[in-house]
Amino acid sequence: MELIHTDQAPPPAGHYSQAVVHAGLAYVSGQLPIETNGNVLGGTPVEEQTRAVLANIDAILRAAGSGLGSVLQMTIYVSDMDHWSAMNRAYIEVMGEHRPARAVVPVKDLHHGVALEVQAIAAV
Repeated sequence: MELIHTDQAPPPAGHYSQAVVHAGLAYVSGQLPIETNGNVLGGTPVEEQTRAVLANIDAILRAAGSGLGSVLQMTIYVSDMDHWSAMNRAYIEVMGEHRPARAVVPVKDLHHGVALEVQAIAAV
């Protein structure tokens, strides 16, 4: 088991790793729309938040020897299902033709008042 850390994504705010690699898979912890300098993007358009989260995931996956093109599954937690369309547009923009398995889960509130949190599993 390998614990992954990169300074190209926000550091963990609690007792967890950005990702863990085991048996050829990278398990990426839930990522929020936070820039590496700590700037929280809550209150910005959902598309911007989605692109930021996916950039964080990509940076973490690259540190693990993988990337967005190797994602097998994503779980996206949204604070309001009204965000689904905007999130999906930005998701398509970033992910292109790659279509991993995906779940979108509505939740009541997310930390810092952001619109979404995303976790992923990818092949390494």
